[in-house]
Amino acid sequence: MSRYVIWAIAAVALAIAFIVLAPFFASPTTHAAGPQSLAGMAAPVFELRDDRGAAVSLAQYRGRVVVMNLWASWCPPCRAEMPDLQRLADAYAGRRIVIIGVNEGESAQRARAFAGSLQIRFPIWIDASQQYGRTYAALGLPTTVILDSKGVVLRGFDGPLTFAQMQTAVAPLMRPH
Repeated sequence: MSRYVIWAIAAVALAIAFIVLAPFFASPTTHAAGPQSLAGMAAPVFELRDDRGAAVSLAQYRGRVVVMNLWASWCPPCRAEMPDLQRLADAYAGRRIVIIGVNEGESAQRARAFAGSLQIRFPIWIDASQQYGRTYAALGLPTTVILDSKGVVLRGFDGPLTFAQMQTAVAPLMRPH
């Protein structure tokens, strides 16, 4: 392969990476400190579609703790984290908590196929315009945001979490008040 072709491929790859990641950094709603900077604020509520096309919103989960994970199928740390998210969903099944995977920037078909390949059963929402990523100040993927039962942002995490880290974050919220 000629040196010119290698440089052209590298330039195209860099341009694609910039186009995919730019929305996370260019938005005026992005906070330098990441999703944790939103702690204590009411969670912004948008209507999205799930991977089957049904309208969904955080408002439907008032009264429940929400663990919202922003991800994409092309993201290796997202792929590594997904089984632990499902494990968390299984561990707290039937309790007042919901795990939601919010796919950033991909089609419902791609998101559904990815989730199916990992046997993910928690709800998958599609954020094709990446508005959640911008609004929740994601500095990259994966990003996890935990909301209390009143819809207030409690914690935000940039980067992948282990099952133990997830459990440490949500266990106190599951105790009776």
